[in-house]
Amino acid sequence: MNINTAANHLSDILSLAIKHTSEQTALIVSDSQCQLSVTLTEAYKRCLPNAIFIDFDSVSQAEILSQFNQLKPFDLVILIQSTSFRLEAFRIRIELFNKSLKVIEHPHLSRMKGIEVDYYIESLAYDPNYYRTVGNVLKKLIDQAKMGVVDSGGELLTFDSPFEEAKLNVGDYTNMKNIGGQFPIGEVFTEAKNLEAVNGKVNIFAFGDTSFSVNTPETPITLVISKGRVTDVIHSTPEFDQVLSNIRADEGEVWLRELGFGMNRAFTKDRRVSDVGTYERMCGVHLSLGAKHSVYKKDNFTRSTARHHVDVFAVTQFVYLDDVLIYQDGAWKVLKF
Repeated sequence: MNINTAANHLSDILSLAIKHTSEQTALIVSDSQCQLSVTLTEAYKRCLPNAIFIDFDSVSQAEILSQFNQLKPFDLVILIQSTSFRLEAFRIRIELFNKSLKVIEHPHLSRMKGIEVDYYIESLAYDPNYYRTVGNVLKKLIDQAKMGVVDSGGELLTFDSPFEEAKLNVGDYTNMKNIGGQFPIGEVFTEAKNLEAVNGKVNIFAFGDTSFSVNTPETPITLVISKGRVTDVIHSTPEFDQVLSNIRADEGEVWLRELGFGMNRAFTKDRRVSDVGTYERMCGVHLSLGAKHSVYKKDNFTRSTARHHVDVFAVTQFVYLDDVLIYQDGAWKVLKF
């Protein structure tokens, strides 16, 4: 996967999703600490030859903040990060959004190596017809559903509850306060309105471990869920036991919260990347363990006590919302693409 391919995908993101124009300034802050960071920086140079480029490791934090302060609303900031940039107490993306700036963020790129670099570049391909059409149909089905079922190879996880209003991450920022976010994209997510109405079992083939890397055990792990909590684990591993132990130490019990429908077809059960925040766009189902979820507020959780949000990835044969089959054979079945 070469720089030309990356540049083609990024050009579509810039024009179709971000709607960046030549009248707007583009400021790109990057480092050169890994192959993927260097590749993306060069690709953006081809797309945005008039952009301002800053090497994060070669200038002072004060200079970077000064450049941010010179931008006007709807200008664009692109962050290409081998790890995650830190500017003192400055929460970069949030503060940039507060300035009404558009933001494209590529974090933790050093976690992707070898063939994962190709998968990542492929995941940047932006098909607005697929993402927006399928995404909005999924949202409509979620918002009107009374219940749902995830079949993970004969084990059934049942959501016997309506769902919270689904949120879209499909590259359509129409009527949204903030334009942009972390890339790659491709996700519709929700959770049960009544978390205690979630029961059953689910097989997971991967999880985010304590280093925020995608951990894939030899045998899928089975989670037993009772009233929205993990009450037993079958075929666990020491690494997964540590994740659960950390959650219980801080929160007392392990809640299951997010129900995420990933849409990015570059990532599958067998085409993985190591960074959890990237891989959660995988075309399939992911769930979150722990009480933390910043989007949906529940009365029994507070910001100070809800500290963990750990993504786990379900073996997924079928997904139903009410009696509608929406996922089968590795693809969303709401429309044919």
